Amino acid sequence: MELMETNQNNIEKYLAAKKKVEDIKGFYGNLMSYILVNLFLIFINLKYSPEHIWFFWPMIGWGIGVVFHGMKAFNYMPFLGKDWEERKIAQYMKEEEYNNNLKK
Repeated sequence: MELMETNQNNIEKYLAAKKKVEDIKGFYGNLMSYILVNLFLIFINLKYSPEHIWFFWPMIGWGIGVVFHGMKAFNYMPFLGKDWEERKIAQYMKEEEYNNNLKK
């Protein structure tokens, strides 16, 4: 029985690691697309309508998405990440335990 649990744990760890690698790979693909497309947009803007600079608008919009994609891929969520969830759960469990002890 213990061998099956160990095998199951190894499979779950492998699948989690594989998903993490796929997420990071997806981020790098998105980043490469962002760079290439925006270089192309800068070229088009400066060549055909240099009197009106507009390339930074799609660069800013897509850039925000790339930043959040990177934060998710590298597990950096300073606002509402996994650590925050775990701290809140622990806090609510302590509060519930404290309230239950007061009622006794």
